[in-house]
Amino acid sequence: MSNQTDSRPNIRRKLVVQAAIAGLALALLAWRSWPDGRLRVVFLETKGDAVLVQTPAGGYVLIDGGADPAALTAALGRRLPFWQRTLDAVVLTSADSAHLPGQVAALARYRTRLAIAPPTVPRAALPDEWRRLISEQRATIHAVQAGERIDLGGATLRVLAAGDSGEAGMVLRLDYGATSVVFDQSGGEADEERLASRAARPASLLAFPWQRDPHTPLVVALRPRAMVLTDGRQADKPAEQTFLERTIGGTALYHERLDGAISWVSDGTRAWVETERQRG
Repeated sequence: MSNQTDSRPNIRRKLVVQAAIAGLALALLAWRSWPDGRLRVVFLETKGDAVLVQTPAGGYVLIDGGADPAALTAALGRRLPFWQRTLDAVVLTSADSAHLPGQVAALARYRTRLAIAPPTVPRAALPDEWRRLISEQRATIHAVQAGERIDLGGATLRVLAAGDSGEAGMVLRLDYGATSVVFDQSGGEADEERLASRAARPASLLAFPWQRDPHTPLVVALRPRAMVLTDGRQADKPAEQTFLERTIGGTALYHERLDGAISWVSDGTRAWVETERQRG
């Protein structure tokens, strides 16, 4: 009896220590996820195009979703706090097989308040499921027009092209202080001059399709310090250029196949790129 009685305080002490360790771990996770005023744009490693944005206010926005639903949900599980089940918004630049499947899978797992989409989303099985999930969550679908500005938790999303001409998708610009990212991974080759005039000022980072020739009026006007080359838009006649030949004016080039997930981080004054893998 005495041995059993003596063991009870030890068990209680162990439980208290375990609970304290668990509480400390949760507090550390919460602290690491606390908004720090920085804008983070993460190009996730998945087929097609998928970008996770953490706003300066600490919210999350998913741009597209890629072609692999399982890879996208796994990537979000690694990047989002385990308690996070809400996205401030989802943005669909193009309702095709390289951008939509992963976003549909994300909407089945995470709730959103707002869906930002081109003026026309086609009627088909996958887009209809996208609409159903958004309606089920009582979220708003906002069909954008070129020239619109949308606040995303302290950063400003500008619509350079709304994806209402031909098969081209939306072209977007995300501004935060003196820094910016332009998303042209879904854009077409038409109206480059008009887009160049709308771009207004140089960009810190440009997301651009690997298969297109980057020597365009828009890219020249943006003069990006860095480019993320993406796989989400196919071309009948892809540009036959080496990695080096795609460089414009000393622009640093990144690709998920080489670098893994690519993170662009900005404090509003300066911006830098972090990669999941180091090149050999």
